[in-house]
Amino acid sequence: MYEEPYKWVEAVGNRRTYLDEQFTEGAPVVGVTCGRGILLMTMSKGTPKLYEIYDRLALGGMGHPADLEKLRFNLLEMAHVEGFNRSASDVTGSRLVKYGMAPTIKQAFEEVFKAPFIVKILLAELGQKAGKDSFLTINYDGTFEEKSQYAVLAATSAVEQKMAGYLREQSIASLEDAVGAAIRTWVVGDRAQRRVLDDGEGHDEVRAGLDQQATDSETLYAYLQRCIAEKTVECALLDRHVQGPSKYRALGIDELKTMLPKDLSPSLS
Repeated sequence: MYEEPYKWVEAVGNRRTYLDEQFTEGAPVVGVTCGRGILLMTMSKGTPKLYEIYDRLALGGMGHPADLEKLRFNLLEMAHVEGFNRSASDVTGSRLVKYGMAPTIKQAFEEVFKAPFIVKILLAELGQKAGKDSFLTINYDGTFEEKSQYAVLAATSAVEQKMAGYLREQSIASLEDAVGAAIRTWVVGDRAQRRVLDDGEGHDEVRAGLDQQATDSETLYAYLQRCIAEKTVECALLDRHVQGPSKYRALGIDELKTMLPKDLSPSLS
């Protein structure tokens, strides 16, 4: 009888180890605010990772596509039921996460005889005016953080800190600034994840290597050019200037080409 709590703690620890390993090859996700709204950016191999949830809400995720799709559908249903029963203004990221998504993910994680959700989620909410935009990030165990200005998802907290540190140093005003900064930050995260995957996680020399990686724009864009050969750039914008209730729109290849270095244009085709 006395052993049961310890077995549960051990089982939860094993789940963390298992889940951490599932994200090592996932694509990071970057969210950043600018004067025009909120930009979400990632790269994929065919399965979309960015979605509209409600009028001013968008989702970015990494993890198992089936789990991400199931939780996305749950969020959509919660948002529209809330909007129908109350009003559109009552549909907020905070309510959806705190009273719906986070408890669901936490329960699945802690029920050790059932499969957990292999997901990390970034939920972006466009404010009624500039400066009021917000993000919520949800981990696979149901813990969540509220953030402003920017947010990132990556395989490990060390990689996320590396990405956030780079993003903090960027000057972002226009949509073009946001696209460039988001894509370079994605590269910072993906390169860091590749290094962890190759060298093994948790070693001091690996962490030191993350800090020493070159982060000049030329090096980052050269890495991006290699990635584009295998993946597709995904960019979506919660656009404050769009007329009507829905503010979500995807940025097409032609629009992205006008905001990135010209030598990347052929690769984006």
